[in-house]
Amino acid sequence: MSPTQTQSRRRSLALLLLLAALAALAQLPASAAASTGGAGGELEEAPVISNTPFDRQGMWIWYVSKSEGGSSAAIAARAKANDIGTVYVKSGDGGTLWSQFNKSLVSQLHAGGLDVCAWQFVYGDHPAAEARVGASSVARGADCLVIDAEGDYEGKYASADRYIRSLRARIGATFPLSLAGFPYVDYHPSFPYSVFFGPGGATYNQPQMYWKTIGTSIHAVYEHTYLYNRLWGHPIYPIGQTYEAPGNGPLKQFRRFAASYGGLPPSWWDWQETSGQEWGALGAAGALRPVTGFRQDLTQPLLKRGSKGDIVVWAQEHLVAAGEEVAVNGLYGKQTIAAVKAFQEGRGLPADGQVGTTTWEALLQLVPYRMNWAAGTTQTGAASSRAQPARRPLSASLPAKANEIPPGRTP
Repeated sequence: MSPTQTQSRRRSLALLLLLAALAALAQLPASAAASTGGAGGELEEAPVISNTPFDRQGMWIWYVSKSEGGSSAAIAARAKANDIGTVYVKSGDGGTLWSQFNKSLVSQLHAGGLDVCAWQFVYGDHPAAEARVGASSVARGADCLVIDAEGDYEGKYASADRYIRSLRARIGATFPLSLAGFPYVDYHPSFPYSVFFGPGGATYNQPQMYWKTIGTSIHAVYEHTYLYNRLWGHPIYPIGQTYEAPGNGPLKQFRRFAASYGGLPPSWWDWQETSGQEWGALGAAGALRPVTGFRQDLTQPLLKRGSKGDIVVWAQEHLVAAGEEVAVNGLYGKQTIAAVKAFQEGRGLPADGQVGTTTWEALLQLVPYRMNWAAGTTQTGAASSRAQPARRPLSASLPAKANEIPPGRTP
């Protein structure tokens, strides 16, 4: 697809979204249309309009050969008929580049009106090789790149740091890059979210919110996921499931909750396991209406004495950025409490030494200090005299608290 065709298509998409948003607002009472969801019973937000592949409803392709028989024309036709604008095609596994993601496929899908994103599964054992695979996917014409990092990456801060630095050096600082990882951040205290989403990392967030496999409701999976993922400060594009036959009603409901939680469209895992009826549910116009009658929890997670994990790392990196003396170790002890109190006092906040919603809001206004976990030398905070291991925080040894997806039910 030529640049002129792409720009024209995106302008048309933006106009359609804007008209849809205005039409929706015209049907709402003034009080509901103005609601932010923090105090009232209804949450109605206009769609976010931008020009990235993430801003179109998407479908994930694991094996091209098992998706419409491998026919790019049939893939494009099916997508167009069911409101799918972006396809996520697997391009690599670890340090191995998959041949199915190639310039010819990308060109054909572009010609069919689709954005094409590459996704690679990474393990962290050979981060430099994995970065080369990601860069090669971009060179083959990908419109965006998705990092699929899961349990294999828990505790591997140095690998995540080395991978991100190497990848960004190859694809540039602004190329659209997302992380598709565990949705429940609090379940995985040793996973290096703070590296993947930190300065220089991914700037889009695609949590795998497979509610049926997790064994929860759609409402609950949104509440739990967004409570913690808002901390990273990047747009959240939920991934829902079409595998395990979740049903047409739940698929529509998942889209409606996405419309309510900021208006960013979902994508779906995965093409080869989506039935004909499910395709119809994804393309249903009624699935674009936001859900009403519930309250979104807009508070932030509470950190206090004894808290542990990557969220504490994230808070400590922000404290260092504020000029406070604190070791970035993922453990919320006396030194962190003192640093939080000093930060709170300096900004006129109640100095209780805990990081709650108000303190988070103040911290998140800062660009966090970027640790060089891959350096292999001692690393200290901006004003700290206490040396600490550079390769990972102390919290990196913590086991997962739980697994969202029970063993044996991995998609």
